[in-house]
Amino acid sequence: MAAAPAATSSVGSYPSIYIKGSLTPRSKILSMKFNSHNHLRGFSGLKATTSGSCESKSSFLGKESTAALKNVFEPKIEKLNQISQSRLNPQASYKVAILGAAGGIGQPLSLLVKMSPLVSALHLYDMANVKGVAADLSHCNTPSQVLGFTGTSELADSLKGVDVVVIPAGVPRKPGMTRDDLFNTNANIVKTLVEAVADNCPNAFIHIISNPVNSTVPIAAEVLKQKGVYDPKKLFGVTTLDVVRANTFVAWRKNLRLIDVDVPVVGGHAGITILPLLSKTKPSVTFTDQEIEELTVRIQNAGTEVVEAKAGAGSATLSMAYAAARFVESSLRALDGDGDVYECSFVQSDLTELPFFASRVKLGPKGIEAVISSDLQGLTEYETKALEALKPELKASIDKGVEFAQRQAVLA
Repeated sequence: MAAAPAATSSVGSYPSIYIKGSLTPRSKILSMKFNSHNHLRGFSGLKATTSGSCESKSSFLGKESTAALKNVFEPKIEKLNQISQSRLNPQASYKVAILGAAGGIGQPLSLLVKMSPLVSALHLYDMANVKGVAADLSHCNTPSQVLGFTGTSELADSLKGVDVVVIPAGVPRKPGMTRDDLFNTNANIVKTLVEAVADNCPNAFIHIISNPVNSTVPIAAEVLKQKGVYDPKKLFGVTTLDVVRANTFVAWRKNLRLIDVDVPVVGGHAGITILPLLSKTKPSVTFTDQEIEELTVRIQNAGTEVVEAKAGAGSATLSMAYAAARFVESSLRALDGDGDVYECSFVQSDLTELPFFASRVKLGPKGIEAVISSDLQGLTEYETKALEALKPELKASIDKGVEFAQRQAVLA
């Protein structure tokens, strides 16, 4: 994406500095300037590249003081410039496959991923209607080449050489349905697609969106184990939408700037298994007991809120696509060497007695580098009780997925 024009601005702890004193009309100043070029650094909009320069002019401070100031600031400016060049000028070099690209989530997700400066090739797969989506997106003037693949005969080709696979395929919820009601249909879809991933790009990051995530991620893990290619560091249940909603609702409720708000969400991705840790909100903010209850319930039931509002015409497709695109961008940044990438995700975990659990993780080039355990320390009484209450339901969903995959393996 095109960079915005440079502008002098304050950056981190190094603001633009104009050292002033009792200047005569003819006096000049020493100025330290930092130029900001705004690039797309992720869908959260929190990153920006920076460069700096030090202009030495005649100053009322005198030559010795001016030289001393330059010695202090020039190394810092040089360090910022090095970071700008090495980390923040992305190259389009990664291949992403979206399986279920013609669907309600798949189409907007494909558009958002097409916008990423890190993607060189975007492979769109579905059972029908995907060639038109690919043709449409291919007209967008961003670097990635878009290719469409239709039907099981083209599934393998869609996955060749892919770095990140995103699976939104499946049937959406309708009014009155829970995510678990989707199990029978979506479980088979996920099983089939993950088998193809195992055969064609076993080292790829795998992002599972298809509901119920609490069960489909364990299904994917079992399939990969059966194929002998399971890497728990590269399998993710995409729970980013729960974080996006938590951030949005908290910012609205407490009149905060959205860009500043970060609420970790742990547990799972359905109903009471979704646990926003409001006590860990950044920036630190105080909630009343009523606010905690209302915000928690709304975050847990936000998907149902959208399903009912659409009145049978679909589920939360647009916000899910946005959240999934954010997680894709985070994965690409991690693959590209960014050492400061954290997201919440439903992954294999030892934070609790459950084999899978959603929490913040640190991402790196090889997948999960660390599961952040500190979020579960120092919980409030409300959060501690809610955590214990969600475990039986989450365990049942995990077991259901594992049993399905193992039963299918026996039948095969």
